[in-house]
Amino acid sequence: MLHKTRGIVLKTTNYSESSIIAQIYTQKFGLQSYLINGVRKAKPSVSKAVLQGLNQLDLIVYHKPNGNLQRIKEIRNQPAYKHIPFNPIKSAVIIFVNEILYKILKQQESDERLFEFISHSLSIFDITEESPANFHLVFLLQLTRYLGFYPDTAHADTAKYFDLKEGSFSEYRPIHPLYIDEKLTGIFVELLRSSFENCHLVGINSKQRKELLHQVMQYYTLHVDGVAGIQSHEILELVLHD
Repeated sequence: MLHKTRGIVLKTTNYSESSIIAQIYTQKFGLQSYLINGVRKAKPSVSKAVLQGLNQLDLIVYHKPNGNLQRIKEIRNQPAYKHIPFNPIKSAVIIFVNEILYKILKQQESDERLFEFISHSLSIFDITEESPANFHLVFLLQLTRYLGFYPDTAHADTAKYFDLKEGSFSEYRPIHPLYIDEKLTGIFVELLRSSFENCHLVGINSKQRKELLHQVMQYYTLHVDGVAGIQSHEILELVLHD
């Protein structure tokens, strides 16, 4: 049966001499694997550029509820990014976000609110003319709303520490080592309260950004299975170095 849906590319894998399998997070069906023929031919049926990581697509697909490998009838890159492919900093951020989402979305069922959040975030990131250096931090923090472990901000205004295990702020240092210290907690609160449109206004240097990314990734590791072993953050840290 044919269905219209939107999708976000997460990963492609070569399959046979001319085909690929594309793992696409769809609005209607969650994560699906699609066999796409002819992509690796001299005159491909679908351009590889369309299937770059986190590209957004309009799709008409054949969907079998219990099928492991689905097929696509029509595919269109929509909206096509105007700046991400040509901006090395934005491209590095996208590689990192792509790796995170691939690990997380493997465990997610269809969730239209989550899909819309990701789609909107990527579209805003593409068109913004401000510094993209804080986007990944704000994205990761806002993403926790949809994954069920958004920080409890009840005491954020007076706290000196953020307890990564408990997901809450505290005036007192936790008895375990998994916390954000008083030097970075204020910046962490600012990022939590930022939007994609104004996150460039948060005053943060590359050393602080690197440390906060480490802490946010630790927060994810504590609350989401399967996110350990992220490697693309190393490239991201290099391009975001002051």
